Amino acid sequence: MIKSYRRWLVVLVPFAALSLGLTFLRPIRSKAEPPQQYPIMDKVADKIILKYQQSSCQQLQQKESQKTPPSPQEIKAVEFLHNDAQMRAAFINKVAAPIANKMFECGLIP
Repeated sequence: MIKSYRRWLVVLVPFAALSLGLTFLRPIRSKAEPPQQYPIMDKVADKIILKYQQSSCQQLQQKESQKTPPSPQEIKAVEFLHNDAQMRAAFINKVAAPIANKMFECGLIP
């Protein structure tokens, strides 16, 4: 009768040890990101950031000196930002650092 228990113990003990080891040694997952509150604004912000990151300093200086009037899409986007303070804050928080860093690297910010 003891032999029949040994067989089970031989199988269960390593399985239990492996299960406990995997449970305690698995990487701790960080908190899940909250769902995007403004997915369209995020896409626009990403596009603007990419545009600055891919532009050369010379291209940015030329664009700065030309000062073309905003397109109808840009006017509409700015109106949305004027009307929604939370979206405006999220947009500025997202684009400010990458744009400011690029402008500083290019000498457009003293």
